[in-house]
Amino acid sequence: MTKRGYCLKKIGVVTSGGDAPGMNAAIRSIVRLAHSRHLEIVGFERGWEGVMNNTFKPLGPRSVSGIIGQGGTMLFTSRCPGFKRREAVLKAAENLDRNKVVGLVVIGGNGSFKGALALSKETDTAIIGVPATIDNDVFGTDETIGFDTAVNTAVSDIDKIRDTAMSHERIFIVEVMGRTRGFLALAVGLTVGSEIILVPEVKVETLEIIKIIEESIQRGKKSNIIVAAEGVGENRALAKEIEKHTKSEVRLSVLGYSQRGGTPTARSRFLACLFGDKAVDLILNGEKNKIVGLVGSKITAVDLKESAKSTKQLDLRLLQLAKELAV
Repeated sequence: MTKRGYCLKKIGVVTSGGDAPGMNAAIRSIVRLAHSRHLEIVGFERGWEGVMNNTFKPLGPRSVSGIIGQGGTMLFTSRCPGFKRREAVLKAAENLDRNKVVGLVVIGGNGSFKGALALSKETDTAIIGVPATIDNDVFGTDETIGFDTAVNTAVSDIDKIRDTAMSHERIFIVEVMGRTRGFLALAVGLTVGSEIILVPEVKVETLEIIKIIEESIQRGKKSNIIVAAEGVGENRALAKEIEKHTKSEVRLSVLGYSQRGGTPTARSRFLACLFGDKAVDLILNGEKNKIVGLVGSKITAVDLKESAKSTKQLDLRLLQLAKELAV
């Protein structure tokens, strides 16, 4: 484990894992607040690869001009399976020490924070996580940067799809992102008034889905929208089964990566500003190995280990609420 005793001077920032709208706004917040509080700041490029390979650039107020409304990340990002190896983590720790980086702000999701936890065990650098992921599945925060934007992107697309569904009296399965968690599907499905919401956390048999659709048709509905997370199974096969049993036209629409990009909403930018402020303050106050977050209306922080090791629970009451609203 690296040890050092020099005074706080330089902090780093890195974006890791899947991109999320508002990451740039978070970078801007961290850079400008660090500058105003008399800290140097460097940006490591391409996620953990940049920390391992010592690829970084100095950042200042002008470096982040005009990026608050841009999607993606100016520091680039990557998924880095190699960072699961201890030798890679040790190399990253050595680079932080060599560059006298006493605080590292990691902007990302669960996978990024697991890497951050491994790194925290090998360095005295203060590791602070800023949750930014459209999955909204980070333990310790009610909401992540980018989630609101992704929800609004999907809602806008599905509102258009419903126009076609109603015009042609069709059933549409709309697949949103979410390989293992259903936060996005649940929020989107409830917001667009879908008849069925399918999430990885709750197993629903195909025959049960068909029964719900048949009952909906019997109540006089001419079209139905099913919002399904990508991780629930083979949605194309589900479409064929529903079509076979109901004799209705069924279409599958996969929204895909459009949910990751685009201009961040005011909400995503707002959270980025608040999370960045908290992250810099934690480092200045000598805190380390924390995740910032929003709980209720308060900006808080939880231990990095607790966040990385815990599972955020989906509010299943919202599934029941959506069901009652779909009558």
